[in-house]
Amino acid sequence: MTFIDTHCHLDSKDFDADREEVIRRALDAGVEAMVAIGTGEGPPDLEAGIRLAQQHDCFYCTAGIHPHDAAKTTPELFQKLEALARHPKVVAFGEIGLDYHYDFAPRDVQRDVFVEQLGIARRAGLPVVIHTREAWDDTFAVLERHWADAPGGIMHCFSGGPEQARRALELGFHLSFGGIVTYPKAIEVQQAAREAPTERILIETDAPYLAPVPRRGKRNEPAFVVETAKKLAELRGVSVDEIAAATTANFQRLCLRPRGAGR
Repeated sequence: MTFIDTHCHLDSKDFDADREEVIRRALDAGVEAMVAIGTGEGPPDLEAGIRLAQQHDCFYCTAGIHPHDAAKTTPELFQKLEALARHPKVVAFGEIGLDYHYDFAPRDVQRDVFVEQLGIARRAGLPVVIHTREAWDDTFAVLERHWADAPGGIMHCFSGGPEQARRALELGFHLSFGGIVTYPKAIEVQQAAREAPTERILIETDAPYLAPVPRRGKRNEPAFVVETAKKLAELRGVSVDEIAAATTANFQRLCLRPRGAGR
């Protein structure tokens, strides 16, 4: 039984003291691969994920500019992303999207940068990793206009309910469930997790953030993705083995297929 953590930030300073031990714990827990998200601390450094993936065989990675950092973008950075997106260990583009909770960048700037990065991902033939917070309608509007018939993607750390899940699935996205699905009050997320097609679910940690029950409140790490898999199995009435096999196969089909292949 093996798992894939499809979204973690192991470049974070939270892991500077014990990063190698964290990776070893993940491998020992059956997490055979991890995806290092390449947004890092933001521009001008866009290679955080690539550095980890080059150092460790068990890592894949992404490249992209987080919506928090949208105001820091320049034409030169977009050109750099065009090149990074073609790195052999980059399997998706992101995390990109809209965040209206913090509004660290003006919303119109977030939308413009989102659209520009969708174009880069399309040209590279990569699926996209979407971050959306308090911005569902605008996120879907952008995707419906600029990502139709594109290489699909991942709704990272899915936090919506059945209606948001339906719209994402109609656009060809996978739903990636993290620690939130284990929280007792996350009723809408849990309902979406019950109803989502088996071939469209993924698991992640978003480490060091959003640790699952029973680790809630602690630093998250990739080994804890097993707790999320257990909760998904409970919600869906299947074995943890089935969740592990399905989510691993889904990741491989979405992110390890030839670039530019259809959904």
